Amino acid sequence: MVETYKSTSNPMMNRPVVKAELVEWMRSSQTQVTGELAEVLNFAKENNIPVIPHETVLYFQMLLSLLKPKRILEIGTAIGFSALVMAQEVPEAEIVTIDRNPEMIELAKKNLTKYDHRNQIQLKEGDAADVLQELKGPFDLVFMDSAKSKYVEFLPKSLELLSENGLILMDDVFQAGEILLPIMEVKRNQRALERGLRKLFDEVFDNPKYMTSVLPLGDGLLMIKKHKNC
Repeated sequence: MVETYKSTSNPMMNRPVVKAELVEWMRSSQTQVTGELAEVLNFAKENNIPVIPHETVLYFQMLLSLLKPKRILEIGTAIGFSALVMAQEVPEAEIVTIDRNPEMIELAKKNLTKYDHRNQIQLKEGDAADVLQELKGPFDLVFMDSAKSKYVEFLPKSLELLSENGLILMDDVFQAGEILLPIMEVKRNQRALERGLRKLFDEVFDNPKYMTSVLPLGDGLLMIKKHKNC
């Protein structure tokens, strides 16, 4: 067990906006994760480490099978579960993933060494704002699952790195419904996060430069795509 993570670091996985009964139905009735991915997932559950939930895993698998991306960028590696999900679904893809948390990096390295059999996944250590400046595109898919307050800051460079028909996915944008609250009703230590998300929404919603869609998967998944004429 990794006692470090038995804390409040994973509240959103247990605070779905969608009815709890429907979440349970989605997670129990659809095909379950098996094999090596199940080993990584079980470790995350046992140690209360946040990873993408089951319904998002299945969505990713279908989306990737349709998009067939050649290069994927992930911001927020955690223990490497989502990167391994993507690697399994698109075995020909190159995946670059970024994280700055030393403890997570150590766990991710162990998992990638053990399970990334085709050496598809390249782990970049450091602050994403710095690492993004060093990367060269294009990437066909960018997945953000890191500090939510920073999504809007990562967006411009991510768009620069995105291929012509590329897609950006941002996880956990609902914040268990707190995005609907007046900012002063949000807990003080969460306000910077909420302000960052609301700034992001102001930037991309109803903006002719982007196509957007919000999916009620997990704690909310925001999809962003550049309009072809912009």
